[in-house]
Amino acid sequence: MNIHSLIQLLVVIEECKLSKNVVAELEQVLRSYRFDFYGLIKAPRPNTDHMNPVLAGRWPDKWPLTYVAKRYVLIDPTIRYLGRAQRPFRWRDAVVAMKGDPLRRRMEQMMADARANGLIDGYIFPIHGRSGLLGNMTIGGNVIDLSPVEISLFDAVAKKAFWRLLELRDEARSLEEASKTDLKLTKREMEVLNHLAEGMTSMEISRMLKISNHTVDWYMNSIQDKLNAKNRQHIVAIAIRNGLIP
Repeated sequence: MNIHSLIQLLVVIEECKLSKNVVAELEQVLRSYRFDFYGLIKAPRPNTDHMNPVLAGRWPDKWPLTYVAKRYVLIDPTIRYLGRAQRPFRWRDAVVAMKGDPLRRRMEQMMADARANGLIDGYIFPIHGRSGLLGNMTIGGNVIDLSPVEISLFDAVAKKAFWRLLELRDEARSLEEASKTDLKLTKREMEVLNHLAEGMTSMEISRMLKISNHTVDWYMNSIQDKLNAKNRQHIVAIAIRNGLIP
């Protein structure tokens, strides 16, 4: 492993004038570390219209279709863990952290599908701003053990590449200044949201909280409006990606 290539990359990224050059330099270093796949991704923000959250990436051919078709975004352990992570972590660490999750079996199925597509293990580097989680860089493929120094440097590379690509797309300021006020939910709304994420119906939530089914639906509509979500599944997906629920 060549730590110097990571240090040099931090300088080179800043000098790149085109997005494609940033991507090319990043991919070259990732290949040198034998990481086959990666993604630089913006976290979806309520009340914004980011048609494509992926700034750059390369995945196994069939994996994106499988991921979408099986709705893995709703149970992806790495995304759920990302919502509360402040530092880089391994994919395997996210799976262990979700050991007691009621959706554990679905998570295991997802990870089995990932391994079948060559996504055996990897790392995720969260990227935060004043308004919370803004995005992440994930790298993976075969099992690669990075040293603490390499993890720190990759973390710096993730941030540098993320912001440089946004700058070249004239999106950096709007993302950094995005308000988090729309993400603020009341205590009761948070209770309803957490039960929804556990797969409960409105009737089940009403019995759990000892309120009417109509009241649950009222809270649900309020949450949906605040998160600018299309439906209840979209509510959960947005909440997980923005760290409202683990």
